Amino acid sequence: MQEVIALFPTPFMRIQGALERELVSGLVAHFSATASRANNSSPNLSHTAMLKPGDSPLLVTAAQIITPMLAEFGALLFGERLGWSLKEMWVNVLDTGGRQAMHNHANSFISGVIYLTPTHPDSRTVFMKSPGGTEFSFKNDHAGTANGTYNADKWISPAPAPGDMVLFPSYLMHAVPPNAGERRITMSFNAIPARLDSWGYAINFSG
Repeated sequence: MQEVIALFPTPFMRIQGALERELVSGLVAHFSATASRANNSSPNLSHTAMLKPGDSPLLVTAAQIITPMLAEFGALLFGERLGWSLKEMWVNVLDTGGRQAMHNHANSFISGVIYLTPTHPDSRTVFMKSPGGTEFSFKNDHAGTANGTYNADKWISPAPAPGDMVLFPSYLMHAVPPNAGERRITMSFNAIPARLDSWGYAINFSG
């Protein structure tokens, strides 16, 4: 009898309808006009300044919804329900033709995206395997190969609706292909735990 085991899988949490329509509309109306910071890799992508929940009552409400889900997702990463805080939040405005280059998020443990407007099917967030180090590698990649869970280099996330949220480990590489649709607005965030304890050697995080 054969058995295939998914060894050390990477968690990815999808929460459909995490934010209600009224809150989503408020976030779009308030923050899309303040996304004035240009992106280095795409002229059709702009961002707000880094935000904290206290910067707006809208963000306070969003944080109250997000934070319990961070504890649930964090238990998958660290095996314990810890206290979590949002380190920073920001809104992304991706106009037609804009894209987000491959990247990950430093100095955090959980990252997330909340989709605030409809997303064109070709502009769903794409997650990639880490490019790794400088060692040589070999691939079997041609027209006759079939990509699957264990040999694919990238994974395209499910089509999101406004109000949907995803959580993932901050080290996970991700990108957004060129936007073939109308303006795409998302809110991203990073989170840190209050404390990590490894057999009495504890690290506390504060912000």
